[in-house]
Amino acid sequence: MAKALLGYVGGPDPRMLSEMRRLQQRVLDLEAELLRMQTENDALTAVAAEHSLLNGIELDQREPALT
Repeated sequence: MAKALLGYVGGPDPRMLSEMRRLQQRVLDLEAELLRMQTENDALTAVAAEHSLLNGIELDQREPALT
């Protein structure tokens, strides 16, 4: 019984620490990927806005509707 208690109180499980480190690294990797994708999306949105077909249309010069 004493050995079981000492094993329990003896400190954190190395496997659990390893898994926790692995998960923390995974979170950091995913956060970096998210930031990269947001930056890429912002750049693509800016390019799409510059090359939009709607930029050449004058909204003030509408044609009359057919009646």
